Amino acid sequence: MSELRRIAIVGAESTGKSWLARTLCEVLSARGQTVHWVEEHLRLWCDREGRTPQAHEQLPIAQAQADAVLALDTGLVIADTTPLMTAVYSHHLFGDESLYPMALAHQRLYDLTLVTGLDITWKNEWLRDSPETRLPIDALVRNALGRSGLDFRVVYGEGLARLNNALLALGLDSEDGRAV
Repeated sequence: MSELRRIAIVGAESTGKSWLARTLCEVLSARGQTVHWVEEHLRLWCDREGRTPQAHEQLPIAQAQADAVLALDTGLVIADTTPLMTAVYSHHLFGDESLYPMALAHQRLYDLTLVTGLDITWKNEWLRDSPETRLPIDALVRNALGRSGLDFRVVYGEGLARLNNALLALGLDSEDGRAV
């Protein structure tokens, strides 16, 4: 049985969270580690429902994200977002700060939190309005982590540079320049 280690990837929309989570899983699996990728439940929910969730739907979404992570008890767990992001969106969209206690308690279970920087190119998708919407979300994420005393690393760069910065934050060797 391999030791459990949880890594969270959080950040504003269109900052490469899913790409980074998926790529880290691929690279670390290729290095022989047992790795589990926990997909973003909010994105799956929005894709399934064809809309953004309403205020009363935020807590079940956050809980489902937490439950998916907690269901894994071995290996390296890479969470493509956490309940913290649902709490941040609930705060930003509805002025509801009630999810923060649960979300931050869950966030404490991670060995490392990576926050994706705002330096990558905006990709417009059906749920996103503009690149400017990332600024307040990024501020809320960093503020919530900071005021709760939760340590985090911001990951910058595009493609291989971002991957290598994440690997270095994990205390691992960077990739050698192979295409990812």
